[in-house]
Amino acid sequence: METLGQDLETMRRVPLAPEHVDAICAIGGERLYPAGSIVMDIGEPLDRFVYVLEGEIEVVNPYTGERLLQSGLGPTQFMGEIGFLNRGTNYLKMRAAVDTRVIEAPREGVLDLMSRIPELSDHLITVFAARRRKQFELRNSAVKVIGADRDAKVQAVERFLSRNRIPFQSFDMDAADRETVQVCSLVGNEPAVILGTGTKLDDPTPRKVAQYLGLDLEICSQRTYDLVIVGGGPAGVAAAVYAGSEGIGALVIEDTAVGGQAGTSSRIENYMGFPTGISGTDLTWRGQVQAMKFGTRFVMPRRVEAMSRREDGAYCVTLDDDDELCARAVLVATGVQYRRLPLDRLEALEGAGVFYSATEMEARFCGRTEAVVIGGGNSAGQAAMFLSRAASHVHLVVRSGSLAASMSSYLTQRLEADPRVTIHYESQVTALHGERWLEAITLRTGDTERRIETRALFIMIGAAPNTDWLSGIAATDDKGFVLTGAAAGQADDYATTAPGVFAVGDVRAGSVKRVASAVGEGSVVVSRIWQYLEDTRPPSA
Repeated sequence: METLGQDLETMRRVPLAPEHVDAICAIGGERLYPAGSIVMDIGEPLDRFVYVLEGEIEVVNPYTGERLLQSGLGPTQFMGEIGFLNRGTNYLKMRAAVDTRVIEAPREGVLDLMSRIPELSDHLITVFAARRRKQFELRNSAVKVIGADRDAKVQAVERFLSRNRIPFQSFDMDAADRETVQVCSLVGNEPAVILGTGTKLDDPTPRKVAQYLGLDLEICSQRTYDLVIVGGGPAGVAAAVYAGSEGIGALVIEDTAVGGQAGTSSRIENYMGFPTGISGTDLTWRGQVQAMKFGTRFVMPRRVEAMSRREDGAYCVTLDDDDELCARAVLVATGVQYRRLPLDRLEALEGAGVFYSATEMEARFCGRTEAVVIGGGNSAGQAAMFLSRAASHVHLVVRSGSLAASMSSYLTQRLEADPRVTIHYESQVTALHGERWLEAITLRTGDTERRIETRALFIMIGAAPNTDWLSGIAATDDKGFVLTGAAAGQADDYATTAPGVFAVGDVRAGSVKRVASAVGEGSVVVSRIWQYLEDTRPPSA
C-alpha cells in the first residue's frame, strides 16, 4: 500500500545540483557552528534552510545528550522536513558533531526559489517527505503524549497528531516499564504533552497542541484573502492545490485534521493511480504538501461558526474563538460527518471504546477482543477488513438485507469470503454495556437478541452535512445539503444561491459520495472561482 513518502533508508542520496546550491548561497549567508553547539533546538520554528558545507550535524537525544541516530548530515546535505513548508515546529535537537560550516537561508527566500525552480522544489519535497515518514514511523520526536490509554481526552490529542502525520511518542500512565515511569514522573502523573525537556502542556487539547506546534496559524483580521476554503477533506485539499497553482491567495480552515471523513479510511483501493491502495490520510496529506508548495495556508483545528457578508461583497467567517477572517470568495467543502446512534451512554463512551474512524490509532484497542462495525458503505467495509488484522473477530452490522446498493462489489466479496468477518444483515445494536470503558453490546436480529463482548465499536452510518454556519447566506435542502447549479438557479454546477460562494464534495446536494468525485469537483471549481474573482476585482486592484 502506498505511504506518505519514500523510504529514506532505500532512497538513493542525490546531492543538490551546483546551480541550485549557488541559488541558495545567493540568498543566504555562511555560518560556523563549533563542535557541540546546537544548530537548531526543539521547539524552534522551521524558519531557515541549513545546507552543510563542511562538518557534520547530528540528532541528539534531549534527555541523555547522546547521539540519537547513527547517521548524521554531512557535506552536500541539508536540514529540514516537510514542516518547513508552513513554518512548523522543529521536533528534533540538532547539534554540530564537529566544527561545522553551513549556509543558512531564510525560509521565505527558499520557498521563492522552489516556486521558480521546479527541479529544486521536487528534490527538497522528496527528501522532506521521506524524513517525515521516517520520523513518524520510528516515532523519532521530542513530542510526548502522556496519559492513560483509555483517557478519551488523551486519545483525542493522539488522534489529532496521528491524522496530521505529526511524529510523537505515546506513554500510558498505567504501564510499568522503566521509560514510561521516567517520562510520567516529569508531569506528576497527570495527562500532558511535553516537547523536549523544558516545555510542558497541561490539560492538553488538539487546539492547544496545534498552537504549541505551530499548526494553528495566527489569523490576520486586517487582510482580505482571495479565497477561504472551509473544510480540508479531498474536495477542499484539491481546491487548495489548484488555487495555489493559479496564484489565488487561499486559506483552508479545518476543524479536525486534513483528510476529513476520507482521512478515517484505512485503505482506499478504488482511487485511480494507487493499485495497491492508499490510506485516506496519506492521500490527502500528499495533497496538503502540494498545496503548501504553491503557497496555500492551512489553519487547524478551527471551526467556522457563522458567516456574514460585508457591504463591499466580501464574506467574513467567524471562528470558534470569535476570530474573524474575510475573503472575496468562499468555497464550502465541509463534507459530512457520521451520524450518532440513539443509544444510552453513547456520548460517555465515545473515545472509550466507541469510535467513528478506523485507523492505526483505533486498531490498537482491538487486540485480543472482538470488534463491531456498524454500517453498510465502503468506509464501514474497509474498516472491517482493516480491523480484522488486529481483532480476534469482526462483526459487521448492516440494517438492510443486502450490501449491493451501498458497497462496492469487490469489497462485499472480500468480506463475505473472510472467515474473520461475520456480516449480520437486518440487524442493529440496541444497547451498550460498560462503565468507564465499553465492555459489550446488545445485537438484535429480527426478534433475537445476543450479547457480544467487545471493547471496540465503530459507528459508520449515514452522514449529516456541516452547514449550520451557512444559515441566511446560501440555501440548503431539507437535509442541510447545499443547493448548487440548477437547484440554486445557477448555470454553474458549483455556484450556490449566494454570489461568490461555491460548494463541492459531499456537502453539495446531489453529489456522488466518492473520494475521486470530491477531488474532481475541488479541482474544477477553481476555474469558476478564478473567473468570479476576475469579474469582481476592484478597478484599483
